Amino acid sequence: MAILRHKKSKLVEAEEKRRDLGFGTQITDPDTRLLNRDGSFNVKRIGGNFWGRYNIFNELIICSWKRFFILIVAFYLILNFIFACLYQAVGIEHLQGVDLTTKGSGFMDAFFFSSQTLTTVGYGRIAPVGFWASTIAAIESLLGLLIFALATSLLYGRFSRPVARILYSDKAIIAPYLDITGFMFRIVNEQDNQLIDLQVELAVSMLRNESKGKTVRRYYGLKLERSKVNFFPANWTIVHPITEDSPLFGLTKEDLLSSDAEFLVLLKATEETYNQTVNSRTSFHAREVVVGAKFLPMFSDVPGAGVVTLDLRKLSDIQDAPLSSEL
Repeated sequence: MAILRHKKSKLVEAEEKRRDLGFGTQITDPDTRLLNRDGSFNVKRIGGNFWGRYNIFNELIICSWKRFFILIVAFYLILNFIFACLYQAVGIEHLQGVDLTTKGSGFMDAFFFSSQTLTTVGYGRIAPVGFWASTIAAIESLLGLLIFALATSLLYGRFSRPVARILYSDKAIIAPYLDITGFMFRIVNEQDNQLIDLQVELAVSMLRNESKGKTVRRYYGLKLERSKVNFFPANWTIVHPITEDSPLFGLTKEDLLSSDAEFLVLLKATEETYNQTVNSRTSFHAREVVVGAKFLPMFSDVPGAGVVTLDLRKLSDIQDAPLSSEL
């Protein structure tokens, strides 16, 4: 039996060494986390070709709505300014109907004529006269058709792309769980859309001192009390029981901090409206783990309301819950 246990421990150790979430084992800076809280990878690429790594269309699809509209408006104003300068360069007098009482009024008329040409509105008060002014106007009208076709595809892409708006608790906790303790965090769907077949994977990354004083980063999968739910209408507290075979067994909060422990979370679900797979990521660093606490209920009882009320403002509410023994 001792030989079997020894072989099993060797196999488990070998499996742990083979486990890699894609970050490698050489990231050993304790001040550097692997995943940001918003789910983005904390990786900066340098030395590559700008156009090779930067996808403008993808950036405009995934950026926030605020940034999207700021970029669109800025591009629109800059483009009209450039064409107004071109009309000014070939001679503002070649735009029939332009107010030439002042130099500034002529430029502003050229600017607004550019916007009318770009959008193919064409009110008719101002018209190009001569070869060069007409050529610039023709080029701008063609460019306008292409730009608005691209803008339409961007808007369609943004509206048609399903996004998992999963909210995570600000902190993860170590709380009493059955007769032991458990590592826990809480999630909730911020939107009213339906997510089904929600699956979660949890792993922890820690620095380990191995032979010859070499420090490497190792990754350990954490078994969950429940890794999948069919429906996700309310909140879900995800629990990793800290049993004897858990990588966290016997560790203190100081041990987690000294090993630069980072808990990596990956959620996958099917978005019912689009019937497409969506995912969400985040991480909890050891600094964001509270030992000896428990989550407070998020449900608000309203007698006679006839509906389940879930208060999202209580997602991160915790209270002290002393542990019977240390983590």
